[in-house]
Amino acid sequence: MSSQKPFSPKKYFSIDRVFRNEAVDRTHLAEFHQIEGLVCDRGLTLCDLIGVLHDFFSRLGMTKLKFKPAYNPYTEPSMEIFSYHEGFKKWVEVGNSGMFRPEMLQPMGLPEDVQVIAWGLSLERDLFGHKVDLGLMKKNPICRLGIE
Repeated sequence: MSSQKPFSPKKYFSIDRVFRNEAVDRTHLAEFHQIEGLVCDRGLTLCDLIGVLHDFFSRLGMTKLKFKPAYNPYTEPSMEIFSYHEGFKKWVEVGNSGMFRPEMLQPMGLPEDVQVIAWGLSLERDLFGHKVDLGLMKKNPICRLGIE
């Protein structure tokens, strides 16, 4: 009899403040808020990740997205996410994403047939450069603005 628990799918999300000791410029802050998420399940594909990202960004009013292959040491394939900014009339990077490499999952004791999709998004870049419906916050039971 195996001592390991049977696998069950998982979803984890985090919103937190991040500090990076880097130079500040017009597109990078030393301190910002990061949204991170991951889904761990069998049969996940890059299409699942793209679907999650389309859903997430559409809720922030960003429906024009494109994805560009990227390199991340822990994920493959990896993608940068861009949204078309109507004010700037150009594409702006809004996040990074990918599928965890199998060699990253093995030490975690996950079954070989399990995949993990993950993403990281800068909250400030996503909220303050686009037209965002603040009604979204009013509807969210976690974030109340004192409006009934």
